[in-house]
Amino acid sequence: MAKRMKPQLFVSRLSFFTTNEKLKALFSPFGEVTEARLVKDPRTQRPKGFGFVTFDSEVEAQNALKAMNGKLMGG
Repeated sequence: MAKRMKPQLFVSRLSFFTTNEKLKALFSPFGEVTEARLVKDPRTQRPKGFGFVTFDSEVEAQNALKAMNGKLMGG
């Protein structure tokens, strides 16, 4: 049986002060966030300003996309 891929959103233009926890909290009102991961520079370990948010269902991901697309959060 094939494993079901969970829907994942690409999130960009994030503040460099954003943490994985803040990213998860930002998207949690739209459904169960199974993972929120910032992409970091391998040398400095500082966030690059973008990341990925994974939801448990497609409906939750679509709701988050509609609500958050184009929004500026946290500077």
